[in-house]
Amino acid sequence: MSLPLPNPPPLGFPLKLTYGLGSVAYGVAAGALSASVLVYYFNQVMHIPAVWGGAAILVSLSADVILDPLIGHGSDNFRSRIGRRHPFMYASALPVAVFFYFLWHAPRGLEGTSALVFAMVMLIGVRVSVASYEIPSTALTPELAPDYHQRTGLLAYRWFFSMAAMGVIQLLLYVVYLRQDAANPLGARNPLRYAEFGTMAAVVMFVCILASSAATHSRIRFLYQPPSRPVTVAKTLGEIASVFSNPALQVLMLSGVLGGAGVGITSALQTYFYLHLWGLQPQMIGPLSLGALLASLAGVFLAPVISGRFGKKRAMIFLLTISVITGLIPITGRLLGLMPPNGTPLLFAILFLDVFVSLTLGLIGLVLVSSMVADVVEDQQVRTGVRSEGVLFAANGLVPKITVGIGAFIAGILITLVGFPTYAGAVIDPQIIRHLALAYIPCVIVLNGGSIVALLFYRIDQETHDRNVDLLRQAASAVEN
Repeated sequence: MSLPLPNPPPLGFPLKLTYGLGSVAYGVAAGALSASVLVYYFNQVMHIPAVWGGAAILVSLSADVILDPLIGHGSDNFRSRIGRRHPFMYASALPVAVFFYFLWHAPRGLEGTSALVFAMVMLIGVRVSVASYEIPSTALTPELAPDYHQRTGLLAYRWFFSMAAMGVIQLLLYVVYLRQDAANPLGARNPLRYAEFGTMAAVVMFVCILASSAATHSRIRFLYQPPSRPVTVAKTLGEIASVFSNPALQVLMLSGVLGGAGVGITSALQTYFYLHLWGLQPQMIGPLSLGALLASLAGVFLAPVISGRFGKKRAMIFLLTISVITGLIPITGRLLGLMPPNGTPLLFAILFLDVFVSLTLGLIGLVLVSSMVADVVEDQQVRTGVRSEGVLFAANGLVPKITVGIGAFIAGILITLVGFPTYAGAVIDPQIIRHLALAYIPCVIVLNGGSIVALLFYRIDQETHDRNVDLLRQAASAVEN
């Protein structure tokens, strides 16, 4: 039996704004736990070998593969006075803050295996608790915005705050906390500065989660309440498997895994390139994060326009192709001897432009992909009669988590193969970083090329979505009559 579609009142600007505010927590986590930060932190601060550090990130993400779909399924079927999503959202705030705090406050004296285990346990705690908020919160989108294009605009707000938070948190990390000067000669290798940063970020995440959850509380009465039905392990696993077998979702996940692995490698090696290829000091890396802020502003306005003009699939393929080309220009130019010398304003301007263009295209792509996943909700409901937004967005959320781990692991292998020393000084052999760049470029091209090819097989457009909505409304009307 088909379930009725949500029919909420129109969304006002304040609600869009506060709903998007919740993704600040995700943005802070994404920025602070990016491979570019973690791989360097584990390797150069906690003295964990690069391959171990990459493996720690990959292993910590394995828990999400199992738990995220269960979190999504639980929030799809949970019944309470405050709906099915909000109990998860409220309950996640404190664990997020606690695990994030301790990640950057590793006990002194940890070495080798004990340091590796501590890192993995804290990472698992952070990622699972963030997922317990992000999955139910994002799963509200199809109910808040049933329209094909309206949900793209709503998700643009969410990604705006996420990208802005990511940019601000990395700006603060490198410019304020890791600034290399007389007071902090260790720069990005000072464990005390990471601890101070972790305290600040934990408080921000806690406040934003509670604020956004409370702001959307008034919409609970307009949201769908699942029927009371027995839930068994077999039934739960069967429903999750049914969602993962949806052809449209499979295409999006395959594309995301390939493209995301390329992004993960880039993220993991970014700090190495900034410090040792481009010769930047840590406080010079921070201002580059301002490009993320500008990109978030550009993306929030451009994503709905591009989607409406070209359609989600065509726009996504074009943007991904352009992002691959533009993202490789600076490093390729350096290898060919075409880039300005290190330390010149022109070089910094080129790197800033690269960040802005790459992140603008990336943000628009994230908005479009999230909206495409939201369109799978009605497609899956037509197929099974069950609304599974939580599982769908959990599946979509697994992609960047898995690919960050894959990218970090591959990057760790590349770092090891070129002989990059653990706990390196400020100056290393230029040939080492050159070999790292030469190994990096083909990996990115192959992975992102596969992502583009996979998107060609996505089949849900506006006509398909509207047909699904009509079928569900007819079924709901027949049930009511």
